[in-house]
Amino acid sequence: MGMHHEISPELQQWIEAQSLYFVASAPLTEDGHINLSPRGYDTLRITGPLELVFLDLTGSGNETAAQLAENGRITVMLCAFSGDPKILRLYGRGEVLLPDSGEWDTLRGLFDEDLPGVRQIVRISVDMVKTSCGFGVPLMEPVGERKKLLEWAEKKGESGIREYWQKKNAVSIDNLPAQGRSQP
Repeated sequence: MGMHHEISPELQQWIEAQSLYFVASAPLTEDGHINLSPRGYDTLRITGPLELVFLDLTGSGNETAAQLAENGRITVMLCAFSGDPKILRLYGRGEVLLPDSGEWDTLRGLFDEDLPGVRQIVRISVDMVKTSCGFGVPLMEPVGERKKLLEWAEKKGESGIREYWQKKNAVSIDNLPAQGRSQP
């Protein structure tokens, strides 16, 4: 437990075995709202010893993208809910990549091509890797992925999703513009 210089192959293997991770970001203003989002599906990839990406599916808000556009700060946390206890935090700087990015096709190719409602990819340059005991994390077994979000996105279709982005994902709850989503 403790500080690590990088995401080792052992940590990467452990990360890939987790079915849930959390993403935290915050605006710069002291009265701004800290965002903490649970993430599921198979949407996280380690792309280097100090780099990871996650596929961001359409959601009710776009806080992470807006806060990253403002200041870039982000933390990813994973917990062991079965097996040996462990908590892993990956601290770093993130950037949002949209489909017109030159890296989109390469990074998008790391994930299931059939996932509907893909909004953006978040790439994180990790500057601190920290593990802790996780003794207080409860033991739980995953039952499976919820299908509701994917069914909703599939039903909306591409044009319906784009409309939703403009209506619900263009600005954060603190009125920060979400990168690339504020244009009509």
